[in-house]
Amino acid sequence: MNAARLPEMEDAALTVLQQNAERLQRSGSKSQQAAATALMPAIEAELATRREAKLARAKEAAAAKRASKAAAPKKTTAKREAA
Repeated sequence: MNAARLPEMEDAALTVLQQNAERLQRSGSKSQQAAATALMPAIEAELATRREAKLARAKEAAAAKRASKAAAPKKTTAKREAA
């Protein structure tokens, strides 16, 4: 597996690849263990990048929601207007 292809992978496929690499590190042949060990840092870095991006998007969405709430006109009740 070429680490350069990791950004192109879907999240689910990347997670499966991580699980397979972990399994091969534990129980693969010597060459499989070496390949999995070499690939794990790149997999972990890509997963971390995706987690950070997802968190940033969630923060942006929350800020946008707060901003739209703050910009919305306040609703008043008839009692308050009469007083």
